[in-house]
Amino acid sequence: METKKEKFVRVAESRTNKIISMIRLLGNCSNKAVYEYSDKDIKKIFNAIEAELKISKGKFLETPEPGAKFKL
Repeated sequence: METKKEKFVRVAESRTNKIISMIRLLGNCSNKAVYEYSDKDIKKIFNAIEAELKISKGKFLETPEPGAKFKL
């Protein structure tokens, strides 16, 4: 029987590796001999990626209640 931790590690590793692979594939689009793009295009792409990353990361972090004091 797989524990919740084991399941998390299995799924998170697999999904993280897929994301890294896709980012590397996106990097292949930087070849100006093959593709044409503007700085505006690049900003739109990375703004979208960074926004989604921020949302996903936020789901893992505890959000303190308004006025709550910081604690470790």
